[in-house]
Amino acid sequence: MTSMTIGEAAKTSGVPAKMIRYYESIGLIPKAVRNDSGYRFYGVADIHALRFIRRGRDLGFSIDAIMQLLALWRDQNRASADVKRIALKHAAELRSKIADLQAMLGPIEHLADHCQGDDRPDCPIMDDLADQAARVEHDVREPARRRSKTTRRHSLTT
Repeated sequence: MTSMTIGEAAKTSGVPAKMIRYYESIGLIPKAVRNDSGYRFYGVADIHALRFIRRGRDLGFSIDAIMQLLALWRDQNRASADVKRIALKHAAELRSKIADLQAMLGPIEHLADHCQGDDRPDCPIMDDLADQAARVEHDVREPARRRSKTTRRHSLTT
C-alpha cells in the first residue's frame, strides 16, 4: 500500500488521527496530499515520520525538540553532536523534573503515614492542605493591610 487514509495512517503509525492533523497544522509533518473529495492520503515517508514523532513523544521530547530532531534525521550531512546536544538537554530537563517529583513525594508519604485512614474526619493531609490555603489567604490580605496603614500614615502627615 503506497498511500493511506488518515485512519489507516493512524493505525499504522500509532498516532491518533487528531494528532496527525495537529502535527500538520504546526508544520511538524507536511500537509497531506488530498484527493478530489478532500480526503487526506499519507505515504510511506509520512508514516516513518509519524513513528519517529511518536517515539520522540514517548521519550518525552518537546514538540520543538522533535522538530529539530526531524530536521536532523532528514539531513544526511547532520553532525551527531547536534543530536547528542538535544538528547542531553532533554536528559537534564528530565533529571530536574524527577528531582521536583521526589521533593513532592517525601511530604506526601509523610502525611499519608500519619493519616489513620479510618472513618474519622481527622486527617493530617487535609490539615496540611488547609493550613497552606490559610497562609495564602493571610499573604494576600497582609500586603493590603500594610498598604492601608501606609496610606493612612501618609494622609495624616500631609
